[in-house]
Amino acid sequence: MTAGPRTVVVPELSLVVLIGVSGSGKSTFARRHFAPTQVLSSDSCRGLVADDENDQSATPAAFALLHHIAGIRLRGGRLTVVDATNVKAEDRASLVRLAREHDVLPVAIVLDVPESECLARNALRPDRDLAPGVIRRQRADLRRGLRGLGREGFRKVHVLDGTEEIERAVVTYEKQYNDRREDTGPFDVVGDVHGCRAELEELLGALGYDLRRDEQGRAVDADHPAGRRAVFVGDLVDRGPDSPGVLRLVMGMVAAGHALCVPGNHEDKLVRALRGRNVQVTHGLERTLAQLEAEDEGFRREVEAFCSGLVSHYVLDGGALVVAHAGLEESLQGRSSARVRDFALYGETTGETDEFGLPVRHPWATRYHGRATVLYGHTPVPTPEWVNNTLCLDTGCVFGGRLTALRYPERELVGVAARQVYYEPARPFPPAGEAAPLTEARRRDDVLDVEDVLGKRVVETRLAGRVTVREENAAAAIEVMSRFAVAPEQLLHLPPTMSPSATSTRPGLLEHPAEAFAYYRTEGVAEVVCQEKHMGSRAVALVRRDGSGVLHTRTGRSCFGPGLTAAFLARLGDAVDGAGLFAELGTDWVLLDAELLPWSAKAGDLIRSQYAAVGAAARTALPAAVSALEQAAARGLEVADLLDRQRRRTADAEGFTGVYRRYCWPTDGLTGVALAPFQLLATAGTTHADRPHAWHLALADRLAEADPELVRGTRWLPVDVTDPASEAGATAWWEEMTATGGEGMVVKPAGNLTRGRRGVVQPGLKVRGREYLRLVYGPDYTEPQHLERLRERSLGRKRGLALREYALGLEGLERLARGEPLWRVHECVFAVLALESEPVDPRL
Repeated sequence: MTAGPRTVVVPELSLVVLIGVSGSGKSTFARRHFAPTQVLSSDSCRGLVADDENDQSATPAAFALLHHIAGIRLRGGRLTVVDATNVKAEDRASLVRLAREHDVLPVAIVLDVPESECLARNALRPDRDLAPGVIRRQRADLRRGLRGLGREGFRKVHVLDGTEEIERAVVTYEKQYNDRREDTGPFDVVGDVHGCRAELEELLGALGYDLRRDEQGRAVDADHPAGRRAVFVGDLVDRGPDSPGVLRLVMGMVAAGHALCVPGNHEDKLVRALRGRNVQVTHGLERTLAQLEAEDEGFRREVEAFCSGLVSHYVLDGGALVVAHAGLEESLQGRSSARVRDFALYGETTGETDEFGLPVRHPWATRYHGRATVLYGHTPVPTPEWVNNTLCLDTGCVFGGRLTALRYPERELVGVAARQVYYEPARPFPPAGEAAPLTEARRRDDVLDVEDVLGKRVVETRLAGRVTVREENAAAAIEVMSRFAVAPEQLLHLPPTMSPSATSTRPGLLEHPAEAFAYYRTEGVAEVVCQEKHMGSRAVALVRRDGSGVLHTRTGRSCFGPGLTAAFLARLGDAVDGAGLFAELGTDWVLLDAELLPWSAKAGDLIRSQYAAVGAAARTALPAAVSALEQAAARGLEVADLLDRQRRRTADAEGFTGVYRRYCWPTDGLTGVALAPFQLLATAGTTHADRPHAWHLALADRLAEADPELVRGTRWLPVDVTDPASEAGATAWWEEMTATGGEGMVVKPAGNLTRGRRGVVQPGLKVRGREYLRLVYGPDYTEPQHLERLRERSLGRKRGLALREYALGLEGLERLARGEPLWRVHECVFAVLALESEPVDPRL
């Protein structure tokens, strides 16, 4: 009877160390079960540093390189597998240290293959000449260290005994215990309770929870009719009058799935005391132990099991929320190590004590710039105040303050007053509502600081992970922002750049819809929309119900002067209201991505100084040249080729002039001005990137119906890129639009924000027409010699830039919707502006 497969469980974020003698099949095992990019081989590193994978003299340099690369991967939160013999304890020790340095779990997978088989395999390898004695020594080292791998620090040890078990092995992945990113809430995060059962019951009632009691009238559970859940930040026990009552209620809620709980330092100490460890029975622990003595032994065992099983912290809501008792720095979030647990329980201390005998703590929140909102307790404050997207919810209930909870994602505070002072604090605690002394940790949400955007920056985004802004790009953005942009508090979003489709090989064309359709088809995206591309100036409009707001370009500059801007926004606000969008969306403001028409309304000076000047010069010089050449030809001179070329240049110049004139018309105030919105970016508390484009364009049509003179709709077609007939219809539409100089269209995934086979797909690809591209590449770019040169354009950098700016833009909108401080939103806006300084061909 054949045995079933052996399951090897590996944490999703870990350092996996393969252990086995030469010839045991480690590289084969790694190739079978892990992605090539996840595996770091000592042989490959020897090859990199010495051009010979078997050069043993290069081993020290090879392992230095391996450790360096592994460190980079672990710092970035990526599973890493080390393929080396690793049979010696000292070699494994350096890898365990590396895992600890990056707060990930070290995992050992041992391939224990008989010596004879290893010898036979090595004999078949012409590139490997290992003496049998080497194999025997390696195997002896392996056997000697097998039983001690757990003591060395490996959190999981899998020993695969023999070739058959190795062949049957199946690697599965497990999430970190702290990873609950799929859990989106809504939550009610409760600060330190410290045995104040009556206040906890009152607070839960204020939050809308229904309490359930047992036969003795004790609260044993609470659930919310709307499905909300409580999250407790720890320190349930000590100092207060009824720690068992608090534990009974919270344990019941957690068991029923109505609550989550992380441990506090007081739970940690209680567990050690219940296990008979030598702990100082101080800071209220004496009260808890006395209260538990009145409970039965079974309840005390349940308390010990519950408190010891609590996870150091939780990462929730797609990574947007972190709950830890004492807070948690960004680099430690979602990781597992003793350092992570210590920080989550106790915070970061200097090792000193203050005049009250309490530890002096580093103000970690003042330097926090992470993407996640961090909610914590531990150090009581009179009033919760947001500091860099973190909030302390311990408001000293047991000291006579309040018991406080935060509704998430609403970010609403709910609190109840303590019924009395239950415990005198070591440090004087001011009553709730008394102004807290100003410290460097306090910062108003609407305060912007140039230090937030100076120098090299790394911005955490949900879509693209970390996006780096280089120091020189930040300096350029500061220049633009300070001299030209609208007031920063009004600048909530800058639209991303857009990549063109791949270069076409069709005669006479640089761009064609087929390449855009092929891109999305390759990514597994079948349904797209083709939107008419308006030739104007990209604009973002923030419109409030009272008619105020801002209208700015994609670089943050105001489109008009103050008077015309006010008139424009008042009228656009009336259109939004008239279309019923304020009421329907439950908002008092909307943020629109749009095109402002005509092009000349914003770019008049550019058109006169650049495009019109070029056209005028060409129309003056080229006809004269053609006339002279025609006269020369009439005299019998051989100028036919030159004459033909000048005639083509004349026609190209006329085409160039016709294209830019198509997008220019006179305006007087708002007369002649139009806005073509194509996406509703955000409303109060909500972003709309998850809405299909058809929904956005339908809203735009309603706005156009409400004010047809000011608002223009956008024509569009749905396309199935797996259906040739559907593609052909869209291509014919594009050809019709572009034949007379129309700019073209944008091809977008129908579902809007979409993931493809390789991650998030391009949010849109522009496909511009042959005649329009004269404005971009010059009047005579269609000449064969120019066209062939332009086909060498490289799109990789442009596409990468488009995705990074898209991720930053959406990240800023999501922060805005969550009600995060303005500086957190502006961090993303500024980063988009900074990336515009990247060295990318502006014609793309």
